[in-house]
Amino acid sequence: MSKQENVQEIKVELEGKIGEGSYSNLVIIAHSDSEFILDFATYLPGNPSARVHSRIVMTPKHAKLLMHSLQQNIGRFEDQFGEIHLRQQETFIGGDGRPVAN
Repeated sequence: MSKQENVQEIKVELEGKIGEGSYSNLVIIAHSDSEFILDFATYLPGNPSARVHSRIVMTPKHAKLLMHSLQQNIGRFEDQFGEIHLRQQETFIGGDGRPVAN
C-alpha cells in the first residue's frame, strides 16, 4: 500500500466564536512525560500580567508534528514574503514560566 493510499480525508468544521479566532502574542509551554500544554495568552506592554485565552493539551507525538508543520509553513511564508526577523531582545517563556532569551 502506498503512502498516498493511507491518507484519510477529514472534514474539519469551524463554527461560531471559535471561527472568529482569538489573538495571542505569547505562548507558555510546559510538558510532562505524557503531554505538552500550550497556554496561549495576550500580553500588553507595560502590564505585569498576561491573560491566557486558550489551553491546548497534546501528546508529545502531536507536539512534534505541530513543530514540523509550523517549520514547513514558516518556510513557505518566508519564501513568499521574505524572512521573519526577530529582535535580539525578544524572548519566549520556558516551561517553568520564566522568560528564556533567544
